Amino acid sequence: MSFDTRDRVSDRDQAEESQLRTPAPAQAPEVEIVVPVLNEERALGPSIRHLAAYLRDQFPFRAVITIADNGSTDSTWTIATGLAAELPGVRAVQLTERGRGRALRECWLASQADVVAYMDVDLSSGLEGLLPLVAPLLSGHSDLTIGTRLARGARVTRGRQREITSRCYNLLLQAVLGAGFSDAQCGFKAIRADKARLLLPLVRDNAWFFDTELLILAERAGLRVHEVPVDWVDDPDSRVDVLGTAKDDLRGIARLSWGSWRGTPAIPAELTAGHPKPAAQRLPGQAARFMGIGAVSLLAYILIYLLLRTTITAQAANAVSLLLTAVANTAANRRITFGIRGHLHAARHQLQGALAFAAGLMLTAIALAALHAAAPRPSRITELAVLIAASLAASLVRFVLYRSWVFRPRQVPPRPRLPAGPTHEDAVPVLSANADNSR
Repeated sequence: MSFDTRDRVSDRDQAEESQLRTPAPAQAPEVEIVVPVLNEERALGPSIRHLAAYLRDQFPFRAVITIADNGSTDSTWTIATGLAAELPGVRAVQLTERGRGRALRECWLASQADVVAYMDVDLSSGLEGLLPLVAPLLSGHSDLTIGTRLARGARVTRGRQREITSRCYNLLLQAVLGAGFSDAQCGFKAIRADKARLLLPLVRDNAWFFDTELLILAERAGLRVHEVPVDWVDDPDSRVDVLGTAKDDLRGIARLSWGSWRGTPAIPAELTAGHPKPAAQRLPGQAARFMGIGAVSLLAYILIYLLLRTTITAQAANAVSLLLTAVANTAANRRITFGIRGHLHAARHQLQGALAFAAGLMLTAIALAALHAAAPRPSRITELAVLIAASLAASLVRFVLYRSWVFRPRQVPPRPRLPAGPTHEDAVPVLSANADNSR
């Protein structure tokens, strides 16, 4: 063999050996979990270490953690960069402007993962819910998943005041915006990255209302929103400005409500393709159909009341008239207003509709009692005028109950599908300890 030939063989062997020594490029993460923080120097270290250990030892997907510091003035950023240097699969991003929504938008849009998620730094939601949160998204079953503290199966430890406030807020969303989800504010959510890139530019809020706006727009686009009941222990050290947040939320609700009537913002065709929102779920159409059915019901109620009033008392005539129109009204709204066909849950809907009518009966009964207390012998016309006014108020209450309770869409939770290939040992976070901390 000539020297030239031996040199070429030697060079080839060295090249092959060099290729064997070069590590294969790291795979992109399947899940990126963003933890937005603001002045969290006490909770940040223990929480991130606990989350990283869980992802390393018990989570079957490739995952990374991004600490998003949005304007901290204490040592939060120093701790975040130290954690990124210490822990594989942890990195830190610093934003100069505050706002949880702003931090999530920037990190999610820059992510290379298939699914992007976020959780509060206090880890109030049990980490056992993380796999059910992301599995429906990775399997393609759902588009967006949220943790809920208000659905059956959730186990929650928190104060009565927060519980009442949360339930009232979500009831308001369901009544005014037709929300089909149960808990807008739980700090435990995930979304497919491809859907996030289309949806996030439509979200205007940069603070606490970000979650609600994202969910409402997702439902308007016809995306599948899946709920996961969580184990939740409230953080007693929460520094949320409840009054200021409530005002911002009410402004946000008013903005989205006005937008729904105007048809803004326009939903991209890429989001609505294949799953447009059924017309029966849109608020303007529901309100128009409900009022039409209500006008017919009110006319029937007046005729029956006038017929019965000649032989029985006002209270009895009112009760019988409402009872006779209740079944037909519930059935008509079920089919026409809310677009529900078939016999599934029909009996339950009728029972819940009867309870909604009971609220109307109470209002009209109170109005009649007040009238008779003020004028012991009112004319039939006066009685009827008072009953019509009370019936209109009762109709508003009934519409709210129909949308938020009786005919609210209910989802069947999917079964999470575990990956067939990687084991827990293979599913360690993919970033090195010295991963770049910038975006």
